[in-house]
Amino acid sequence: MKTRLTILGSGTSSGIPMIGCTCPVCRSADPRDKRLRASALIERGGITALIDCGPDFRAQAIRAGISHIDGILLTHNHMDHTGGLDDTRALNLCEKHPVNIYCEEYVEKSLRHTYAYAFEEPRYPGAPEWRVHRIGPEPFTLKSNSGDEVLEWEKGFGYRHYAPASASNAEVTVIPIRGWHHKEKKLPVLGFRFGNIAYLTDMNLIEDEEFEKLRDLDAVTINCVKPGPHHAHFSLDEALAFFERVGARRSYITHISHLLPAHAEFEKMLPEGVAPAWDGMVIESDDNNV
Repeated sequence: MKTRLTILGSGTSSGIPMIGCTCPVCRSADPRDKRLRASALIERGGITALIDCGPDFRAQAIRAGISHIDGILLTHNHMDHTGGLDDTRALNLCEKHPVNIYCEEYVEKSLRHTYAYAFEEPRYPGAPEWRVHRIGPEPFTLKSNSGDEVLEWEKGFGYRHYAPASASNAEVTVIPIRGWHHKEKKLPVLGFRFGNIAYLTDMNLIEDEEFEKLRDLDAVTINCVKPGPHHAHFSLDEALAFFERVGARRSYITHISHLLPAHAEFEKMLPEGVAPAWDGMVIESDDNNV
């Protein structure tokens, strides 16, 4: 079965260029140095899923031509990973289905606070139509959204809800990987494995037992925002040590800040099999035995 990962954004929370900055990286003319906030699109087995939905989602979706997603997988609750969720209202209108959000309980609580208007009853006409599914570090099944209720817009009222006429049986198994965004404060984060590709970001600690979920990978990503130590992200040496331990055929650094070199220089610094991710990059894998 084929898996396709598209990097929608490879930048850290401030993106590149950063507002007000005139450093060489932020002024770079290389399009690979134009980094929106970290996000990815996964396609596998007839399922399309978004991993994180930051404040650049609208621009990312238009650039990538996204008009359909079966679900959104949230790694954690920080705004650079959740700040674009209101823009999924457009998918309610064009797909005529609610948007399925898969996240941990603490993330759901954060969404209910930040986006209170999306959960209030009676519903405000035009508020996002979401269905939240709680997940944890255990594998789960992500199904096609074609079997979800149908939304029909009625002016002045909002959405009418109807039963679907038919449903696809497409589904995939997702394997979450537990990490920690701050090893002292223990902010939990989830990465996700689809087939032989794993997307991880915003971690600076991964427990030994989680590495069992990362065996036999074709490709893996991990975050790094600066060469040296950081309180919430891997340093470059730590990211490279992670890649060496995982042993994937291809390894990519994401969640990149302007504190790392410009893309062309950065990729020359990295060992064979390791590269910086960039916005629009497509990574593919074919695991025939799945």
